Amino acid sequence: MHLNRIISLVCLLVFVTSCTNTGPTDTQKTPFPTETTVVKATDALQTETVDVITETAASIETSVAATDSPASWLEMPVIPELTPAMLEVYQRGLAAGREPNRFSKIGDCQNIPTYFLAMFDGGTYSLGDEYAYLQPTIDYFAGSWGRKSLAVKGGLNIIAVQNTMWTPAVETYAKKEGVCKKGETPLVCELRDNNPSFAIISMEESWDGSLDMYDKYMRQIIDYVLSLDIVPILATRSEMLTQERQINDMVIKIADDYDLPLWNFGAAAANLPNAGLMTDGGDGFHLSRIEGQSQAMFDDPELMQMGFTWRNLTALQTMHSILAAVSEQ
Repeated sequence: MHLNRIISLVCLLVFVTSCTNTGPTDTQKTPFPTETTVVKATDALQTETVDVITETAASIETSVAATDSPASWLEMPVIPELTPAMLEVYQRGLAAGREPNRFSKIGDCQNIPTYFLAMFDGGTYSLGDEYAYLQPTIDYFAGSWGRKSLAVKGGLNIIAVQNTMWTPAVETYAKKEGVCKKGETPLVCELRDNNPSFAIISMEESWDGSLDMYDKYMRQIIDYVLSLDIVPILATRSEMLTQERQINDMVIKIADDYDLPLWNFGAAAANLPNAGLMTDGGDGFHLSRIEGQSQAMFDDPELMQMGFTWRNLTALQTMHSILAAVSEQ
């Protein structure tokens, strides 16, 4: 379609040029040539006409490419909506026996229960008046918030979660030795053991430095989750535009390719001090928090400046949005 538009414009420019008193070159054909309409064009004019056409076509192509490219993650909504395609996945999962009120977490240290979601099962949270509407979602997914996922551990990445060498490590971390079967990866073990309808996937580093590898192995994870008729929920991370390696644009491209719900945490964190990342000796990767306090006190102004507080809030809002969508079916 884009090529046709360019060709049409080129043809239009050629037609307009042939109608001026500088006319076509003697290699061009006119329908009714006469002595008064056929005018020789100089080589310079011919070159100028071709240059104008080429520059205009290139300008259109650039404009089309910009229009077709995905929006920046900073411009996208934080909370996703469930697409019809993923609703179908959810329905197939129910037919296959998936538990409708369970979700699994697949990720690295930003997903450990010490700071992420477990307080909704432990009761150490405060919604305040503004977020009181989220309580039914907390009740519905009770048990999943604090679950020690067999596919979450500090240092776990998109390759390790699919490697059997990491299975004993995550089993020990989750204090569920012997749960995983021989030959199961952490990913396979977690989804079999929990039997969820949804899986939050938040892998923030590939650690080997290869973005191509990140793309490849992230897609492998998604392919496996979808093969079980479990709905993947993909997450962006807190990401500084000045940092060397950036993955959020890749994450939204993957979400778009698979029509997945995108929990765009990065866009929410961008409004926080230092994009919600630790300062004062922090490593520029781990999220900010206040030690010794729950990271889910949403009526505490100081905590609402912390990365982990907003991570918990937006994750909860994401599950609320998804629950609302499936409840309508």
